[in-house]
Amino acid sequence: MKFSDGQWLTRKGFHIISPAEVHDVAADDTSLTVFAPPKPITSRSGELDTPLIEVKFSSPMPDVIKVQMFHHKGQVRKGPYFQLFTSSGHPLQIYEDDQDAGLTSGNLSVRVLKNQPWDVRFEYEGRMLTASSFKGMGYIAADEGHTYMREQLNLSVGEYVYGLGERFTPLIKNGQSVDLWNQDGGTNSEQAYKNIPFYLTNRGYGVFVNHPELVSFEVGSEKVSKVQFSVKGEYLEYYIIGGASRKQVLNNYTALTGKPALPPEWTFGLWLTTSFTTNYDEETVTGFINGMAERDLPLHVFHFDCFWMKEFEWTNFEWDKRVFPEPEQMLQRLKGRGLKICVWINPYIAQRSKLFDEGMEQGYLLKKADGSVWQWDLWQPGMGIVDFTNPAACEWFAGYLRRLVEMGVDSFKTDFGERIPTDVVYYDGSDPEKMHNYYSQLYNKTVFDVLEERLGKGEAALFARSATAGGQQFPVHWGGDCTATYESMAESLRGGLSLGMSGFGFWSHDIGGFESNSTADLYKRWLGFGLLSSHSRLHGSQSYRVPWLYDEEAVDVLRFFTKLKCSLMPYLYAAAAEASKHGVPVMRAMMLEFAEDPNCDFLDRQYMLGDSLLVAPIFNEEGKSSYYLPVGTWTHFLTGEKAEGGVWRQEKHSYLSIPLLARPNSIVAVGRVNNRPDYDYADGVEFHLFEPESGRTASASIVNRQGAGAAAITAAREGNRISVTYNSNEADKPWSLVLRGMEKVSAVTGGKGEPAANGMRIVPDAGAAGLEIRL
Repeated sequence: MKFSDGQWLTRKGFHIISPAEVHDVAADDTSLTVFAPPKPITSRSGELDTPLIEVKFSSPMPDVIKVQMFHHKGQVRKGPYFQLFTSSGHPLQIYEDDQDAGLTSGNLSVRVLKNQPWDVRFEYEGRMLTASSFKGMGYIAADEGHTYMREQLNLSVGEYVYGLGERFTPLIKNGQSVDLWNQDGGTNSEQAYKNIPFYLTNRGYGVFVNHPELVSFEVGSEKVSKVQFSVKGEYLEYYIIGGASRKQVLNNYTALTGKPALPPEWTFGLWLTTSFTTNYDEETVTGFINGMAERDLPLHVFHFDCFWMKEFEWTNFEWDKRVFPEPEQMLQRLKGRGLKICVWINPYIAQRSKLFDEGMEQGYLLKKADGSVWQWDLWQPGMGIVDFTNPAACEWFAGYLRRLVEMGVDSFKTDFGERIPTDVVYYDGSDPEKMHNYYSQLYNKTVFDVLEERLGKGEAALFARSATAGGQQFPVHWGGDCTATYESMAESLRGGLSLGMSGFGFWSHDIGGFESNSTADLYKRWLGFGLLSSHSRLHGSQSYRVPWLYDEEAVDVLRFFTKLKCSLMPYLYAAAAEASKHGVPVMRAMMLEFAEDPNCDFLDRQYMLGDSLLVAPIFNEEGKSSYYLPVGTWTHFLTGEKAEGGVWRQEKHSYLSIPLLARPNSIVAVGRVNNRPDYDYADGVEFHLFEPESGRTASASIVNRQGAGAAAITAAREGNRISVTYNSNEADKPWSLVLRGMEKVSAVTGGKGEPAANGMRIVPDAGAAGLEIRL
């Protein structure tokens, strides 16, 4: 929201009060508070009829500084509030002298300059990150009666802003006005399903605005050298988050707001759905599954979309008996084929559903001020909305989910949750403006908790569309209603990368596009992108998405990339464990991995899958790719071809290929199984070693389903000698090292070499815990 009129003026209807100087400072063992009037106080009468802004600095955990801005402190502030995971007892340094006052937490400091116009500086290890300068912070009164609090933080030359949720607009947010308000707007506008009040900059810090309600950002769009954020009311709270690297900033942010759960291995396989408005029954579903098996197409999850329930009765949690007369038996038949089952749900209860009367009678649905149920006809006729602030309503909703889990359902697609009205009354008295975005958190948590309760910790996974800050704790999230075009494929990737820089570790999208029907060409290109994403789902609106309905080549393409992903599961699951422990997404923007290369700051059509594999999807009918390689000697993972970095590359690829390049000085763990995502990754694993650099060490790990280490390997090169060390919890399981495209091997100690595709495989001697290789 813009308040200024150019450099000098204020927009009509607004009146801004900004701190002018530090008048007084109060400090204790845990905080520093500054009292700042909007004008210099030069006499004792200067305090009369004068507002005062109170700014309090504290630290909830090392390397994080909390900033609280108050105008009138006595205002009623209703919930909900984001759950924050704070620590206590960490050392703080708080000081005040004649020149300034400050607080240091870890390596992050705030310094408030005295004896001059308002100037608050945030520094990491003495390096300036950003600042709140004169006339930046402010309290704003509007003629129409509302009040606002705002902050403006400095942007340095060449500083770029990322994140703010799953945004489909340009990846770099500079120049954009962003209102964080969850909306069901597809993927081709400024609206977003997942609005997260956190941004990350290439200067190496993050900012989290701790407000679940509408937060309005002006990212270099009102003042080009400022990021402004504002909320209604008399109070504003935000956090400056530091770290030794951009990835460490994400680690600290997710430590504060919640780490992503580690999804079970089976979720990383191929998901196939019935699609949305298509006709289907058990015969149709079985036909799809048989067709996949007959064509040697690995399939791991089958999803039933909306019409597993009877029309006009969503959501009633009952199988439409006209179409599925014996659902329990059907599910057991499908599960007998090794499939996991997902079903579509949403928190909207149609008036014709039997749940509507139950919910109305028990007070489980959102109400109007007069006590009647809030209803409308958009989506489902007369629908109401579950009030998840009511514990009894949560238990009621969860009870129906438990029955489905007992029937054989393994996961729920938690659709919708964005169109949440504000003219309602919540059971617990929550502020409906704050609940609009936060509703998604209560919805997804209710469902996730049921899965953990019934299936066990570590076995829960959603396929969720809406989210707010902290929603990363309940994966997986997908990108909503994209369209079957290359442009939408690219905008989907931007959204996923943006979400990853907002603390979300796992993300998916509808392969081929949801709206409309893709051409065979687009479908085949999207398959490469989709199967080299964190999670992979074939889904559409008006047509089935099985490959043989496009052409036979599509069958080959799906088979190739599905098996490739399954074989990469030892590598991908280690990346997933990193996402769960440290908040670094599996699919990550190039700027997260290559902070030293400013070219990577702008890249939004390629990404790193884990820390070692670069993926550049193809976005055109000609099969042409244009992507940037950072400095070093990279290796095409599929062909073994070398590629020197520091340049843009142009290539042409068939449908059975994609730019997939291994980073120099990296190890990629490849599994022995290519038709399932869930297997013993350490048994028979091949460690592919790429371009080890003298004086450096490459490493990789294998993790089990709880995210604990099962095996680890390091390879250190000095000149022409490579020393390999392998540690495993189960030493009897075979493993091998594959040298990809390196110089000729002259000698091996501890094993023997044999030819392998695009390199040499070295098989260790029985019981060997390491190798010595001479080139």
